[in-house]
Amino acid sequence: MIARYSREVMAKKWDLQAKYNAWLQVELAAVKAWNALGLIDDKDCEKILKNAKFDIKRIDEIEKATKHDVIAFLTSVSENLGEESRFLHYAMTSSDCIDTALALQVKDSLELIIEDVQILLDALKKRAFEFKDTLMVGRSHGIHGEPITFGLVLAVWFDELKHALSLLKNAKECISYGKLSGAMGNFAHAPLEFEEKVCENLGLKPAPISNQIIQRDRYATVISALGVLAASCEKIAVNIRHLQRTEVYEAEEFFSQGQKGSSAMPHKRNPVLSENITGLCRVIRSFVTPALENVALWHERDISHSSVERFILPDAFVTADFMLIRLGNLIKNLLVYPKNMMKNLRLTGGLVFSQRVLLQLPLKGISREDAYKIVQRNAMRVWEDLQNGKNAVNDKGESLFLQALLNDDELKVKMSVQDLKECFDFGYFTKNVDAIFGRVFVD
Repeated sequence: MIARYSREVMAKKWDLQAKYNAWLQVELAAVKAWNALGLIDDKDCEKILKNAKFDIKRIDEIEKATKHDVIAFLTSVSENLGEESRFLHYAMTSSDCIDTALALQVKDSLELIIEDVQILLDALKKRAFEFKDTLMVGRSHGIHGEPITFGLVLAVWFDELKHALSLLKNAKECISYGKLSGAMGNFAHAPLEFEEKVCENLGLKPAPISNQIIQRDRYATVISALGVLAASCEKIAVNIRHLQRTEVYEAEEFFSQGQKGSSAMPHKRNPVLSENITGLCRVIRSFVTPALENVALWHERDISHSSVERFILPDAFVTADFMLIRLGNLIKNLLVYPKNMMKNLRLTGGLVFSQRVLLQLPLKGISREDAYKIVQRNAMRVWEDLQNGKNAVNDKGESLFLQALLNDDELKVKMSVQDLKECFDFGYFTKNVDAIFGRVFVD
């Protein structure tokens, strides 16, 4: 799949031209439906389908007087028709047109977002296999834990975004409904078959029931899916920012020839892309609350949701599209430093092997409580040694932790030197990486 580099594709899906195109698409589908049901004869139907068009400037001009965008739109279209214009928007209310057209726009935009996520997933999968066996330290609370691989980190991101992708696909299914049930949703002026034919023509399904509008829980589902996606993308961006910190420096954003990091400090290489992505994800998530609040409307409908959606729908989709393209390129070009990963893995003098030792002692007849005390007291000694400037590894290549354990009189009785040294094998922690990848990367 080829990555896109322009946000203009999504932006054009939400400009005025696209909105009115969608409205006209619905109105013409309605004309076809009435023709099939015998209300409009073939001649008038053909004239409308051939000549119906709109002019944005004219719509703006009319709307200044009408203060009603749909009426202004319909007037503009009707000016290009003859007597057959009487069948335009027949037995429809504004929301029949607006909500059905909006479903088309949202569905189309979601398809683009889904494509973006798939491109990002492809990049993550490729990099995950590239670094499947690249050792690094795993951290919890920001503190060194146990050895992992960078491939596992990338695989976690991949799996989480797969979940986001499933939510987006569900959101696409949820929003792909139209309604042409009339002003109060009672089908008083048009049969159910009319709605069914229009929706079929547009590639949508008819809402099982509606009032004057499509219920806004469907839109909340869409924006919430984008919010979950943004949360996971921010998680990736924040982790990359941490990896690029000078004290860590295990990975960093690509720094191009001639790029500058600071107006004052020429040495700076800042994680500007991931910081930007973090901010964009916060903006996307901010749309979730108003989308949820749009669900509660007065009786059969009010328009408190309308002004909100005019902002959050285009902004959420354009921002998400731009963010995903940026994150995909960041992952694709991410610079990774395995030597620094290994350096940091050895930084705590072998403390990352503490659980491995802890689990061996009960097998030697020591209670878990006593085993924990033995391992912890030696680990605390290592922390003190590191604070006092001792090298993490001695001239023999033995870590501080291994040295401490070898000199522990209580431990010597239970474990041989060979048994202890075997606990300090990195391979023990990576033996199931292939099996984990087999779970995650299933075609």
